[in-house]
Amino acid sequence: MIGCHGGETPKHRTSAFVIGDTLAVDAGALTSGLEIADQMKLTACLVSHAHMDHIRDLSTLADNRCQMRAPPLTIAATAETIALLKRHFFNGLLWPDFTQIPSPREPTIRYLELVPEKRVAIAGHDVRAVLVSHTIEAAAFVIEGPGGSIAYSGDTGPTERLWEVLNELTDLKALLMEVSFPNHEQGLATSSGHHTPQTLARELRKYKTPDALPTLLYHIKPVFQAIVEHECAAIKGLSLEVLQLGDHFVL
Repeated sequence: MIGCHGGETPKHRTSAFVIGDTLAVDAGALTSGLEIADQMKLTACLVSHAHMDHIRDLSTLADNRCQMRAPPLTIAATAETIALLKRHFFNGLLWPDFTQIPSPREPTIRYLELVPEKRVAIAGHDVRAVLVSHTIEAAAFVIEGPGGSIAYSGDTGPTERLWEVLNELTDLKALLMEVSFPNHEQGLATSSGHHTPQTLARELRKYKTPDALPTLLYHIKPVFQAIVEHECAAIKGLSLEVLQLGDHFVL
């Protein structure tokens, strides 16, 4: 886990995960958490949505890869997320448009539009984006490989279609699931499109066998880390683990 928190301090990094050596999922901490050599191994990054804590290090990753003359990095996201990246991020103003650098024929990044729920092969995996409920368009990802499937919730509050898709899977090995605020901040969680432990528990019970699904929790706000962990530990009948920086899992 390169970054697994809902905010940043010297001990917390925002969302960024790597599967194998080549596929990143979100980019909140890809350059602050990866050495240059490991940054160069990446071939694609799935972007769940365009909020800064999930895209920030695309900027410095592109810069480093450009200087190293690395092959183009595929940034895979829904059409709306790609449009936001083009308009507000890699726009030649806030940051250079690395689809044109070093040249349009040999760019540093390329975009790949993900049509929701359509499988596409990316970095040796079959990937499906599934839209979830957030304050802007956001997607979860189902990532299928030879050893089975994992799912990544992205930023979401209570949602429905994701659970329908997950309940159809026969080989789901683990779910990376967001939880951000403590129960007493339910109003803030609801207005910002996030979970508290109490809504997390209700959501997970939409899955057919919630007690048997390893659920890896991320996106806790650093200010509330201790209380959210305490409230999650009190939930019964679920298989929950709070992610820490540097965690490594073999599925």
